[in-house]
Amino acid sequence: MKKYEEQLNFLKDFANKDDFFKKITLYKELLEKFNAVHNLTHFENIDENIIDSVKILDFYDLSNKKKIIDIGSGAGFPALFLACILQDNEFFLFEPSAKKASFSRVVKTELNLINVNIIKEKIQNYPPFKVDLITSRALMDVKPLVEISNGFYDKNTLFLLYKGSEVYDELQELKDYQIFNQGFRNYCLLKIKEKLC
Repeated sequence: MKKYEEQLNFLKDFANKDDFFKKITLYKELLEKFNAVHNLTHFENIDENIIDSVKILDFYDLSNKKKIIDIGSGAGFPALFLACILQDNEFFLFEPSAKKASFSRVVKTELNLINVNIIKEKIQNYPPFKVDLITSRALMDVKPLVEISNGFYDKNTLFLLYKGSEVYDELQELKDYQIFNQGFRNYCLLKIKEKLC
């Protein structure tokens, strides 16, 4: 777990670091078992993807974002790992794939993530409710993602989008955003003041 401590500064002050490391180890064991049968993900370096999931916490404090949605959760990146750290926040993971949602349910149970809700549904097909933060990791372009989130956000909701170099093209005409860069990753924090046309 030395790699995590070297690359994640917030861990220095994180009281539940050992618990987080145990959960990472268990997650990796579960993923290996599921991946052998269900082919959930092709990631070669799971540790790098977990670090990527929580690196934003070195740049921005999300602890006051009490209700959080993750759109297209897949095998749990980034939401399951954010939930391991932000234990007082409630997470709603939207994943329409049955095998991926099933895997996330197993992880939720095995890691005792009582702050996580798995919803096997596309977000646009679910009754809306307002949240403080909406996350998504490389699912789709910014504007279509905001559009399918309609009803779940207001002017106070923050979007946390895990993007590559194309992020600036996707943000054209949008003004209220902040970007934190780490290597090839751009962590985009975005507020939408009014509904997009």
